[in-house]
Amino acid sequence: MARHLNRVTGTPPTLADVAELAGVSRQTVSNALNNPSLLRHDTLARVQSAVDELGYSPNRAARNLRTRASHLIGLRFPPAQEGTANALMDRFVHSLVETSKEAGYHVLLFAGDGGDPLAGYDDLVRSTAVDAFVVTDTYLGNPQTAWLEERGAPFVAFGRPWDNGDATHPWVDVDGSVGGRMATDHLLDRGHTRIAWIGWRKDSFIGEDRRSGWAGALHDRGLSTKGLASRVEDTLSSGREAAAVLLDEAQPSAFVCASDTLAMGVYRTLADRGLEAGRDIAVVGFDDSQVAQVVHPSLTSVRQPLEQVAVEVVAALSGLLNHPPVAHPRTMLAPTLVVRQSS
Repeated sequence: MARHLNRVTGTPPTLADVAELAGVSRQTVSNALNNPSLLRHDTLARVQSAVDELGYSPNRAARNLRTRASHLIGLRFPPAQEGTANALMDRFVHSLVETSKEAGYHVLLFAGDGGDPLAGYDDLVRSTAVDAFVVTDTYLGNPQTAWLEERGAPFVAFGRPWDNGDATHPWVDVDGSVGGRMATDHLLDRGHTRIAWIGWRKDSFIGEDRRSGWAGALHDRGLSTKGLASRVEDTLSSGREAAAVLLDEAQPSAFVCASDTLAMGVYRTLADRGLEAGRDIAVVGFDDSQVAQVVHPSLTSVRQPLEQVAVEVVAALSGLLNHPPVAHPRTMLAPTLVVRQSS
C-alpha cells in the first residue's frame, strides 16, 4: 500500500486525517481499527476506504498499548435450579478456570437476568471488557450465538447449535445419545429387558438426544419401548411421580434417567414402596453429580468429560484470538459410565 503525505504538512497521514476524509469522529476511526465489531458495516467500510486511500498506518507501539488484550473470557453463570442435584456447571467452571489460567486467560463470570438469555452480554461487548465469550446454554435455541455473531464478538459454545445446522462458530459438546445407549446397554448386559426411561420434555434438545440412545439400544436388541418412557420437568418430585406411574403401569426392572435429579426421584419412589435401587430395581442416572457418589446405594451414572471439554474450549478460544485467527474443528466428545451399586 502506498504511503501518502498530508498535503498541508508534508507528514504521514494521521488518525485525524482519516476521520476527516471518512466524515466520522476520531473515536470512530479508533473503533474501526481496534474494535470493529462496535461499528455498523457501512461506517466501518467508509473508514477502511479512507485508511486505504491515505495509506494510513498507526504507530504500532501506541496501538498495541490502546488495544492491549484484557485476557478475560466472559462466561454467564446461571443461578442454581432449586430442587435438582445438577452441579454440572460447577464442575465445568472449575475446569475452565484452571485450563484458561494455563493458557494465560482468566474467566470473568457474569450473571444474567432471569429468563433473558442475552442479559449481561451487551455491556461486556460495548465496553470490550473481555476478549471472547464461552456460551453454555445452547439448549435455549442459541439466541446468544446469533447475537454475538452479528456483532463479530469471538465466542466458543459448550453445546452444539441444535436449531441451526448451518452455524459455523466453534463448539464443543458431549454426545448424549452415546451416553444414553451406554447406560441402556449396561442394563441389557445385566439381563434387564424392561428398561424404563424418565427424561425431559420433548422440547429439550439435550433430553431427546439422551433418550435416542436409550431407544436405539432397545431397538437394536429387538425390544419395544412402548409404554416405557416418561417426559417430565427436571425436578426430584417429577422423577418421583414418573417412577410411580411407570412401576404401576409398565412394571420395568430398571430405569435410565436423563439426569441424576430424576434418578433421585426414582430412589424416593422405591423407598416409599420398601424397595431399594440395585437390589430390587436397577437405576442409572446422567451427569455423575456429587449426589450420585454419596447417596446410598451409590448411583451408577453417565459422566461427562468436562475436563476435556474445557481443554477443547480453551484451544478453540486461543485459535480465535490468534492473529490471524485459526479455525478450530467442532468437537464431539464421548461420555463414560461410572458403575456403582444401583445397577
